[in-house]
Formats: sequence, C-alpha cells, structure tokens
Amino acid sequence: MAELGIGAKAPEFDLPRDGGGRVSLSGFRGKPLVLFFYPKDDTPACTTESIDFSARAPEFAAAGAAILGISPDSVRRHDNFVRKHGLAVALASDEGKSTLEAYGVWKEKSMFGRKYMGVERTTFLIGADGRIAKVWNRVSVDGHIEDVFKAVQGL
Repeated sequence: MAELGIGAKAPEFDLPRDGGGRVSLSGFRGKPLVLFFYPKDDTPACTTESIDFSARAPEFAAAGAAILGISPDSVRRHDNFVRKHGLAVALASDEGKSTLEAYGVWKEKSMFGRKYMGVERTTFLIGADGRIAKVWNRVSVDGHIEDVFKAVQGL
C-alpha cells in the first residue's frame, strides 16, 4: 500500500488491547490521536519510546490528545510489557497485521544482508476529524516525543 499522507482519511481499525477489551479509531473521534507503530515490545528503542510517551501522557491529555501504540505483539506480551515498565499508554495488538498494512508500516527490511518483513517505526498524528495531520517515518526515538508534542500543540 502507498504511504498515507497529510490530509488522507486515517484507516479504521478495531484491535484487542492491553488489559483486555478493544480499541478502535472511531473511539477517538473528536480528539487528536497520536498513533505510534513500533516493531516489538521490550526491545531497547521500543521500550524507550513507550516509556517516553508514557511520561508525557498527562501533557498530551491536557492538550486534548490521546496516545495509542500498535505492534504485532500479542495482548499477553503487551500486558507484560506494560506491567514491567509501568507504561501509561494503551497498546493494541495487530497479530494479523491488517492495520500495520493499512497504514503502510509493514515493510521489507534488511539487516546484515538478510531481508525480512517488519514494522517500520512510524508515528501518525490524526486530527479530531479522522484525517492525518502529520506523519513521522523511520522514527529515531531521541527527541521524537517532543516533536510530536509540539505538533499536537499546533493543532
């Protein structure tokens, strides 16, 4: 699928989440959503990103925005990840990869000459109207949360 750009309608999703229950894009209508896609629970960069978003969650909430992380890990792995690191952000499980594919973040990657499919760390800021307001591709975690927060404040 082609990458989603600014102004595009964000693809709907309905996924199981940590702690039980489900989470859907339509459940966030009327407020901005920071949707961050990450490769794997409990890996260094993914842990840092999730902890950083959790630490700033009250500021995002005060600015009117919700935060949701999505990876292909199971709900059980998410529950363990949340518990281990005291995370304050919701994590959705996309084991079937339909949402990862719809957002164009399930891509061929390469490491040490070996090709494989995986999640390209990407963050979408979805406006209250359900349209994409900003996209960060191939995210480097350092300073990323601050950039996202500034974008939220600018909405």
